[in-house]
Amino acid sequence: MSLTVSQLSKIYGTQRALHDVSFSVQEGEVLGFLGPNGAGKSTTFKVATGLVPPSAGHVEVAGFSVTDHVMEVKKVIGYLPEHNPLYLDMYVHEYLQFMGSLHGLRGGVLKNKVGEMVERCGLSLEQNKKIETLSKGYRQRVGLAQALLHDPKVLLLDEPTSGLDPNQLVEIRSLIKEVSKHKTVIFSTHIMQEVEALCERVVIINRGKIITDARLSDLYSTMKSHVFTVEFESVSENPFSAGIAGVKHIQQLKESNTSTVKYRIEAEEGLDVRATIFRMAADKNLSLLSLKQEQQSLESIFQELTNQPGVL
Repeated sequence: MSLTVSQLSKIYGTQRALHDVSFSVQEGEVLGFLGPNGAGKSTTFKVATGLVPPSAGHVEVAGFSVTDHVMEVKKVIGYLPEHNPLYLDMYVHEYLQFMGSLHGLRGGVLKNKVGEMVERCGLSLEQNKKIETLSKGYRQRVGLAQALLHDPKVLLLDEPTSGLDPNQLVEIRSLIKEVSKHKTVIFSTHIMQEVEALCERVVIINRGKIITDARLSDLYSTMKSHVFTVEFESVSENPFSAGIAGVKHIQQLKESNTSTVKYRIEAEEGLDVRATIFRMAADKNLSLLSLKQEQQSLESIFQELTNQPGVL
């Protein structure tokens, strides 16, 4: 495994930030690490990079224990923190040379590596500019370049696209996708489209505990939507006026075509009301044009899972 987190706990004073967190990431895998603000994502990354010690449990990166071999871990891991720490008064190429030297790169090796990262991260036109003059998108590119300089086996990206505009989002997402062909990548984000575009597997953390560890395909199949849309030919009165057992909310949808009437039906979790609606339509001699179960989105799954009360 490239990264293994085992029964990890972290306590700050009286605040328990992580509680018995366990998951692993295989070599070459791209994992989406999701959770609400304050769920424990950044704390997990900080422990995995050796920045803060665990209160209990352990983390291994490429076979090295973060507790016992932290310097070896730093050689094989690249890290872009949520708040990208850059020396704003330095030039881009100057900053990358400095960061490369901290990883032990020297001479021609350092020069070639900086040149490679400048080109790979799309910084050729900005390399002779001071970092303070760069846009947020280019600052993120500089942060990614420094994380990749020493050719790490594992890359941790904490909210890498936070605060970017739509064009910058596409650029950084493409860069992450390119990088992920050769690295193990774990990244946290609140943008579900990124996860769907880049990942096959997600780990969701809430209130310091892992609540889901699954492949996206499995997550979609197990979290069945309980929202349905039904369309009738024009009806004289609301066919649902008497209600349906297990239905929480019925909303008539506005349609420009007045010859049909469409409703959105929200049922209790796990309840499939389609057979009931079919029978009701037959009993009332209604022309049922369509009845569809809405596809559950990753965003709705995330909201459903993280809104559940947690226990620490």
